[in-house]
Amino acid sequence: MSLPKENFVTIREYYELREQSDVLLEYIDGVVFTSPSPSTIHQRISSRLHAQLFNLLEEKECEVFHAPFDIELKKEGVEGNKIVIPDLSVICDKSGLTQQKYIGVPAMIIEIISPSNQSHDLVTKLNIYMQYGVKEYWIVNPLLNTIQVYLLNEQGQYQQKDIVREKGRISSEVISGFEVNAEKLFS
Repeated sequence: MSLPKENFVTIREYYELREQSDVLLEYIDGVVFTSPSPSTIHQRISSRLHAQLFNLLEEKECEVFHAPFDIELKKEGVEGNKIVIPDLSVICDKSGLTQQKYIGVPAMIIEIISPSNQSHDLVTKLNIYMQYGVKEYWIVNPLLNTIQVYLLNEQGQYQQKDIVREKGRISSEVISGFEVNAEKLFS
């Protein structure tokens, strides 16, 4: 089955594509994006971060979800349909959880870069997450062994809070106690 890249697809057509395919598909205002199968290092990093967040958040208000889990971004005053599949999402307002997805805005999202989706995570998703008000966005790049953290400021714009390369620790402002050792993460 060939998937449209730049052709407009209705939300109904998107859901029909999803039913016919095992490929991970995201939907952004009529455009369908395919997600690559994760690499071994991608899976290791995702598992380490998920385990750390899961243990930290156990029996607390927030909960972490790992891909594949649909996030249908919804915010009052923002138009369009956006269904994304972040690598990790921390959800604190659980009222948007359904049996199949989350409808709303996660408090924190972590994306792990793959060679084939760099611009999607670094540009497209960064701008979408900022527009919808995701408070903290982490970009983990195993190609460069970097972790970038963006925080939403009072004007609703992302500011880069911190970046580490290969070594060092980086922490969350949104999830108290969440700190990552880059050297251990990329080992």
